[in-house]
Amino acid sequence: MINTITQTYTVTDIRKTFESLDADMRTIARRTKKWEMSLVDDIMHDVLALAEAGYLNTIDITLLDANKNALQATRYTINQNGVKSSGDKAGQNNDWADLPNTELVVILSYSLAWRTKSENEKTQFQRNHSFKINWVRSSVNTSYPNLRSSNAQTYASNGYELNKRNFK
Repeated sequence: MINTITQTYTVTDIRKTFESLDADMRTIARRTKKWEMSLVDDIMHDVLALAEAGYLNTIDITLLDANKNALQATRYTINQNGVKSSGDKAGQNNDWADLPNTELVVILSYSLAWRTKSENEKTQFQRNHSFKINWVRSSVNTSYPNLRSSNAQTYASNGYELNKRNFK
């Protein structure tokens, strides 16, 4: 006898999962003093629209030095086929600091579904969802070769997961 478990998640589960990313991003913004909370609101607005449509793979929050080298980063990898019905609590971001001559950036990695859309379709999606940010291509090396990585929390709701990985 074979038992299978099928889990389905809803837009509500995606939003619930992204509440933890929102909390993390706000903490990082406050600790680094690089962003106003209104910018976090705008970033999360766009990120959530993309996530709800299945257009994201990863979200990186990266602290860069003046030469655009990563000093620290956190990556959130979306897993739409997760097994967790609920996730860890947001937090554990107390090691981010306000360093001089640095900037904080968000780097998105898009799903195949987004990458195969025409430029017109992408523009229309952004208009229909009232995007707040003018997203541009990044040249930051998100393999973070000079940083060590470690697994962190998993944020989840009904099988929709955000797996957090820290780079220091």
